[in-house]
Amino acid sequence: MKPYFWESHHGNFGDDLNLWLWDYLLPGLRDSHPDTLLVGVGTVLNPVLLPTGVRKLVIGSGYGYGTPPDVSNPAEWDVRCVRGPLTAAKLGLAPDMGIIDPAVMVTDMPEFQNLPKRFKKTFIPHWESAEFGIWQNVCEPAGLTYLDPRGEAKDVISKIAQSELIVAESMHGAILADAFRVPWIAVSTSRSINSFKWTDWAETVGATYAPRYVPVSTRAEAVQKQSRFWGLKFPDSAQSAGATTISAAAETATLEKPQSAASPSPKTMLRNAAKQMLAAPSTLALWQASRAEPQLSPDGRLEERKARFAEVLDGVRRDYLLA
Repeated sequence: MKPYFWESHHGNFGDDLNLWLWDYLLPGLRDSHPDTLLVGVGTVLNPVLLPTGVRKLVIGSGYGYGTPPDVSNPAEWDVRCVRGPLTAAKLGLAPDMGIIDPAVMVTDMPEFQNLPKRFKKTFIPHWESAEFGIWQNVCEPAGLTYLDPRGEAKDVISKIAQSELIVAESMHGAILADAFRVPWIAVSTSRSINSFKWTDWAETVGATYAPRYVPVSTRAEAVQKQSRFWGLKFPDSAQSAGATTISAAAETATLEKPQSAASPSPKTMLRNAAKQMLAAPSTLALWQASRAEPQLSPDGRLEERKARFAEVLDGVRRDYLLA
């Protein structure tokens, strides 16, 4: 049985953890039922993403985009649980099948336990923000450690556990922070963010999704998110977006490139200073957000959900002869 995950060219730790989490939760899974696809962590319950004509075992996945799949055919779907009650409703399932995002089970793995605290305040953006923004440069004057969600999944997760506070635009940044009992603050760089998946998860642990708004850090972000940068709306055609993205990617690389022993040229210093100045509203808003009241799910709620998820796993082991 092969675990399915949304594979992106840039990497995204919330999706990439599917590569090893299920080997821990369901040992022997890969050697059984090669005709079945395991659909686990991710907002992937979408007929565009998942293949037809293949039996799919769904354990904790979420809906959030496009048209919900029709899961009524038992020959093609074995849905054991989904991320939360909103996904359950969209799929026509009983509310109690919306249990939890499987990523929370990472905290039971020995390699992530008893890690020392190394970071006071950590910001983990959405992968799209990391791709098109200059958030590493924004974090430094705001007094936060930058954590790129496109990094190697185990490294990203370890650094979440080693933080005292997480400021998260990445949903799985907040999910893992809450699971490690690290207080977290939600932020968003787009007023049109899809809050469905966040709320779907938050309701399972008794949390509330009420993100603080932080402006985009570059023009490329504004184009990608169809947002505004310094009050200006930029063309969102594919051609304009592509040209802007290429230009901004080059500029970002210049800004973030480590300096050699030689001093940077006056032109480079001026360019970097200009970019830092243009990102000043992002820096201020992120600084303010990091000083807001954080939240953490109520004591006992997460453990109750994990226990219910463990029961689902027991059922999968029994029915798929993994026990």
